[in-house]
Amino acid sequence: MPLAEALRLALQSIWQARLRSFFTLLGIIVSVGFLVTVVAVIQGMNAYVKENITGAVIGTNAFQVRRVPIALGLLTDEEIRQINKRPIIERDDAEAVRRALPDAMAVALQSGWPTPTSDVVYRNRTVGDVLIFGVTPPYQTVQDYRFAAGEPLADLDVTERRSVVVLGYDVAEKLFGGPEQAIGRPIRIAGREMRVKGVTAKKGRVLGQSFDGFGLVPISTFESIYGRRRTTTVSVKMRDAEEIDGAMARAQEAMRLSRRLRPGEADDFTVDKADALVSFWRSLTKVLFTVLPAVVCIGIVVGGIVIMNIMLMSVTERTREIGLRKSLGANRRDIRRQFLVEAIVLATLGGVLGVASGWALSAAVAGFTPLPSRVTAWSVAVSLALGAGTGILFGVYPATRAARLDPITALRSE
Repeated sequence: MPLAEALRLALQSIWQARLRSFFTLLGIIVSVGFLVTVVAVIQGMNAYVKENITGAVIGTNAFQVRRVPIALGLLTDEEIRQINKRPIIERDDAEAVRRALPDAMAVALQSGWPTPTSDVVYRNRTVGDVLIFGVTPPYQTVQDYRFAAGEPLADLDVTERRSVVVLGYDVAEKLFGGPEQAIGRPIRIAGREMRVKGVTAKKGRVLGQSFDGFGLVPISTFESIYGRRRTTTVSVKMRDAEEIDGAMARAQEAMRLSRRLRPGEADDFTVDKADALVSFWRSLTKVLFTVLPAVVCIGIVVGGIVIMNIMLMSVTERTREIGLRKSLGANRRDIRRQFLVEAIVLATLGGVLGVASGWALSAAVAGFTPLPSRVTAWSVAVSLALGAGTGILFGVYPATRAARLDPITALRSE
C-alpha cells in the first residue's frame, strides 16, 4: 500500500470518528500544551531578566563590588556564615576602585541591603512603601537615569549632607500630578523634611513591579537617617561591554590591595556583573526543567495508552474490513502500515493541537498577566516529535495485531 493511500485512509478514519479521536488525543493535547506553555514562560522570563531586570538592578555595561554575592541562594550555610563575617564596603574601597579604573564612565557608592522603605508625605498626600537609596552622584550615571524635570544629585549634596531627594516618576506623579510640579517642593521622608531636586524619567514596570517608585538621597544624608547598611555596594559603569571583564579584574586587584589581602588569601568581597543575575535566575529555572519532563512524560504515556486501546478497539470494529483487504491481495505489511500510519497521524495531530493550545495559552499569559512568554522553535519541535513518537510506540502493537488476523476468520466476523 502506498504511503499516500495509507495517509488518506488514516485521515478518513479519524474524520469519521472525530469526536472519539478528539477525546482520545486529550491527554496528549494537554501534556504538549503544558510543555509549550511552561517552556514559553521560562524562556520569556530568562530573556526578560537578561534584557530588562539586569539592566535595572545593576545597570548596562556595569558591574558591582559587593559584600554579598547576587547568587546568595545558591550558597551553602557555611559559605553564608563566612560571607556574613566580611567587612562592609567602605568609601575608601570605592576610592581605590575609582583610582584603578580611570577609564570608567562612573564609579558610585550606594546603600545596599536591607533597603529601607518609607512613606513619602506632601501635605495631605502620602505614597507608601517607597524604596529609599543612599547614593553618590555617579550612581545616576550607572543606572542610565534621564531626568523628566529638575537636576541630578551633585557632589556638594553629599559633602554638605543636604536634605534633597531625587524622586522616581511614579512617586512624583502620585504626589504632585507631574514631575514639573514636584521641583523645589518640601516633602517628608522618614519624618525628615527634604526638598525635591529632580524627577527621573519613566522607566516602566517589570513583572508588575514599578522601577519608578524610589527616592535617591545623598548617601551622607541617608546614613544620618538610617545608619550604615550591611552591604554597601560599589557600582562601576564602563563605556563598552567588552571592557567589563578587564575592569573587573582591575577592580578585584584594587580591592585586595585596599583590604591588604595576602596572596592565596580568599577575597572578602565579590565582583559581580549582570551575567551573575542571569545565571542565578537560570539556576532557579533548572528546577522547573527537571520536574517538567516527568510531568509531561506521565501525560504522554497516559495518552499513548489511550491511543493504543482505541486502536485495538478500531481493529476489532474493522475486522471484516481487514479480511476484505487481505482477500483482495493486501499483505501483512500493507495492513500493518495502514494502522501504524493511522496511529502516527492521530498522535501527531494531538501534538499539533497541543502546540496550538500551548501557543494560545502562552499568548494569554503574556496578555493578561505580568509574566512574559516566548514560544521557542525547539519546544515546538520537541512537542511534535513527542506526538509522532507516541504514535509509533503505542501504535505498533495494534498494527501488528491487525496484520496477523486470518483473512477467513476476519471475513466471517460480524
